[in-house]
Amino acid sequence: MTLRLITICLLLSAFQQLRAQFKLDLEGGLVFGTNYNDIRIPGTGGTLIDVSDQLSVKPQVFYRLRAGYAIANRHTISALYAPLTVNYDGSFDQDVNFNNAIYRRSEDVSVNYKFNSYRLTYRYDFVANERWKVGAGLTGKIRDADVRYRNASNDQHFSNVGFVPLVNFYVGYKPGEHWTAILEGDALASKFGRAEDIFAGISYHINPNLDIKLGYRVVEGGADNDQIYNFTWINYASAGLLISF
Repeated sequence: MTLRLITICLLLSAFQQLRAQFKLDLEGGLVFGTNYNDIRIPGTGGTLIDVSDQLSVKPQVFYRLRAGYAIANRHTISALYAPLTVNYDGSFDQDVNFNNAIYRRSEDVSVNYKFNSYRLTYRYDFVANERWKVGAGLTGKIRDADVRYRNASNDQHFSNVGFVPLVNFYVGYKPGEHWTAILEGDALASKFGRAEDIFAGISYHINPNLDIKLGYRVVEGGADNDQIYNFTWINYASAGLLISF
């Protein structure tokens, strides 16, 4: 009986330790602008246009969800769902060939830009102490993108789904008991294009299970090939909750 009780206590203790490793990162806020969004579809033969320069964009609410599991305070495995849609309205100052359809200058047009992201990440923290946490790893990203131009005469879109490998990094500095400065993201560049998704901000430790964070996020990058030329820079005002179980 005593052995059984000890075994049950050990299992419960191990379960509590396992539960303490699970984390949720719930983030949301506003997409408040794009520095540029250069689009040419098809990549050879289409019209290159910066839709953020010629059309107006309204601030857009965004959210993203990350679930993670930490092992031995050094290894982190996480999954991210990050949907994103930006809508532009106005008129072009020139005729535009998009997806082999002509959109005439001065005609009202709307552009719907979707760039959803699904990621699986492994990170190893090679520094992990009371002040600093510094780590790096690898991210596998599934890109689900769609660009759509609509006016009274045409309704064309171009979808693109693909896999992108990225380098993940995290730097956290804790100067005191409650505050932490954070720089983290995924990024990689090659001859086929580039991608960066970077957050810089601060978090405030409320209790062992809850932190709040506030900061700025930028998504930048794109691709250049025969099918599509698209490079964009998107700005986010970001806030979120960091929950531990």
